[in-house]
Amino acid sequence: MTKTNNIKPFLKWAGNKYRIIERVQRLLPEGKRLLEPFTGSGAVFLNTDYEHYLLTDNNPDLINIYQHLKQEGPAFISYCKRFFNDKYNNPETYYKWREEFNRTNKLRRKAALFLYFNRHGYNGLCRYNQKGGFNVPFGRYKKPYFPAREMLAFHEKAQRATFRLSDFSTCMQQARKGDVIYCDPPYYPLSASANFTTYSAGGFTEQQQHQLAEIARQCRARNIPVLISNHNTRFTLDVYSDAQVEDFKVRRFISCNGNKRDQAGELLALYA
Repeated sequence: MTKTNNIKPFLKWAGNKYRIIERVQRLLPEGKRLLEPFTGSGAVFLNTDYEHYLLTDNNPDLINIYQHLKQEGPAFISYCKRFFNDKYNNPETYYKWREEFNRTNKLRRKAALFLYFNRHGYNGLCRYNQKGGFNVPFGRYKKPYFPAREMLAFHEKAQRATFRLSDFSTCMQQARKGDVIYCDPPYYPLSASANFTTYSAGGFTEQQQHQLAEIARQCRARNIPVLISNHNTRFTLDVYSDAQVEDFKVRRFISCNGNKRDQAGELLALYA
């Protein structure tokens, strides 16, 4: 895959692939269009050079902000910047807006609030309760960073992309000859206490991990290559036993305590 100058995503995101982008770039095959069923922060989209992109996710808040940024560009960036004011950097405002966010249908305001929560919320988490309500607590940052430059870069690249709210199977079934698929599903947990699969309400089950691998095999049979990232565990090695697997160590950044950011085993499984 042709490399591009590295561009950082504008959203903080658990499992952000920016830190391993060179590995992903090296393994992704050439093609005309890249499909990402788990778009996340968009790090792979931003740092590859396909003619077109189909970027989907089952998190409506994520797709909502991407669609607004693609369509409005600088005007939307200026609108979002209004929320990054010292007078709004306090728990009272944060929790008032979080309550509003969970009940409003005003999509443009929800998109801007999503960015506000991403930068003002605890540890940059995106988490929902069982009812689908955003529930990340206030983060207490002295001066949250407003990612204007990163948002503009995303807007410019997004003109080559289509964003859709979709589950992974629907997205992958739309692939055709000349497409390449990169899948970054919620990782299989390293332990019972390390399960960060609630990026959207519902999580990601073992059955879905198996389903993803099976669809990847079906795509390979149609000459559509699929690259999948995940933790390196006995479970994932078994699930991807018929793929080309590259394993490596990556420093984890989900903990707010730097002393606890140890290295975890990850893998990339290529069905080609």
